[in-house]
Amino acid sequence: DVQLVESGGGVVQAGGSLRLSCAASGFEFHDYVIAWFRQAPGKAREGVASISNVDESTRYIDSVKGRFTISSSSRSSKTTVYLVMDSLKSEDTAVYYCSALHGKLLLYRSDWGMDYWGKGTLVTVSS
Repeated sequence: DVQLVESGGGVVQAGGSLRLSCAASGFEFHDYVIAWFRQAPGKAREGVASISNVDESTRYIDSVKGRFTISSSSRSSKTTVYLVMDSLKSEDTAVYYCSALHGKLLLYRSDWGMDYWGKGTLVTVSS
């Protein structure tokens, strides 16, 4: 079974940094795209960044470009995907979710067509 387990959330002051981790197992990473989504209170879930081992590409939404970095590390049958978040702003406060897709991103969909989801980790940025 595909499992995605997020960690690393917490409370940080504006301007600070956090590193989120997503422990992914149960699938071959080279066939998948992994993405981070977030959902702020009262707002819809939005895709933030993605990484693909299919074509070695990364993607970011405009509001996090230059501040967030997505990367991955694989060992044995487990892959960990990281989201390093720098220069955090209060508007980055949200529950952050890790997700996986076997195939290509469907960017015209709000959920990008992701197949699997983790349970999320809360990031709170205090101003």
